[in-house]
Amino acid sequence: MFEATIAGSLPKPSWLAEPDKLWPHWRLQSADLAQGKLDATLLAIKMQEDAGIDIVGDGEMSRQHFVHGFLEFVDGIDHDNKVEMGIRANRYKAMVPVVRGALTLKGRVHRAEAQHARAHTTRKLKMTLPGPMTIADTVADAHYGDKIKMAFAFADLLNAEARALQADGVDVIQFDEPAFNVFMDEVPGWGIEALHRAIDGLSCTTAVHICYGYGIKANIDWKNALGDQWTQYEKIFPALAKSRIGQVSLEAIHSRVPLKFLSLLEGKDVLVGVIDVASDTVETPEEVAQVIADVMKFVPKERIIACTNCGMAPMHRDIAEAKLYALGAGAKLARQRFA
Repeated sequence: MFEATIAGSLPKPSWLAEPDKLWPHWRLQSADLAQGKLDATLLAIKMQEDAGIDIVGDGEMSRQHFVHGFLEFVDGIDHDNKVEMGIRANRYKAMVPVVRGALTLKGRVHRAEAQHARAHTTRKLKMTLPGPMTIADTVADAHYGDKIKMAFAFADLLNAEARALQADGVDVIQFDEPAFNVFMDEVPGWGIEALHRAIDGLSCTTAVHICYGYGIKANIDWKNALGDQWTQYEKIFPALAKSRIGQVSLEAIHSRVPLKFLSLLEGKDVLVGVIDVASDTVETPEEVAQVIADVMKFVPKERIIACTNCGMAPMHRDIAEAKLYALGAGAKLARQRFA
């Protein structure tokens, strides 16, 4: 009960990539980079195990960015002639690659790190992939002429990689969909249907991560403009409850999401964010256990998994490690009190 896990990313070691950046430049090249990514993956697993994390991940050590790390392995995308585009409903502008042809996979995306992680831990292993709606909102389309059609094309590619990850021995496959709290009307329409295409044929545990973003300035400014209560999830939780996705991951600590909305996720395991990734203040185990206690008013305790609010990629590594220990200790404290 109250297993602990992470949303996905962890800070990369400074010998592998620039520290404290969401999109860092690699500090190694060619074969050294490939080996360095695997070495960093092993360190990420060891850090999580030492901190008492029950469901470990690769820390996304092999990716510069949670979306673009997947896009690097997709043909039909022009990365050399990027265009400026508003993303997340124009929350901010970004230079994005352009889809110029039919989308196909070049080959396996995360085989090396998944197999390396599986060989070096006996704990449950989680791997993350970007969700089809979020990908479609992070690239420009000059081929399909229809955002939904393009999203479903990406869903087919994600499904191929997800099935391969399952064969690699991955226990949990999570799709990251921050776009789900932006396009609220489209999520029940085609967003969840695209996710269903991505998980087709999987027998492992599936999850979707929705949140208000990394602890970067653009996201913090946006959240400060959303008012005292973040009520967007009320529109999509009933649809997620009816979906075939097994788990829903979202932020709770220091967020303004009314916890009563979690009762709308009936039948789902809820990965509750008990670690704030937008603050360098390290939580105490007592604070973590208290968030779990608060969530227990709305979610059956056997369905609660303790998690981070979002990825920790841009954080300073020492702070992220301390927060992992707080997560593990807080989940243990909750088991002692409430199990």
